[in-house]
Amino acid sequence: MAILKIKVKPNSKQQNIHQEPDGSFKVSLKSPPIDGKANEELIKLLAKKFDVAKSQVTIKSGLSSKNKLVELPLPLLE
Repeated sequence: MAILKIKVKPNSKQQNIHQEPDGSFKVSLKSPPIDGKANEELIKLLAKKFDVAKSQVTIKSGLSSKNKLVELPLPLLE
């Protein structure tokens, strides 16, 4: 399992995922951070990018924060 450090930017005009030089990710989401909509969009986007099922993507910490730790069933990323 891999744990990704992710900084989320909700209410963006475009959806994208950008990997930072330190290995963390910056993710722009169209959804607002209301009623878990941004978290749902984040899970869908990560599942699609890393080709895993949505049920395998788990937000381990930061449910109500911009900084999140997300667990995916991947070999460790470098």
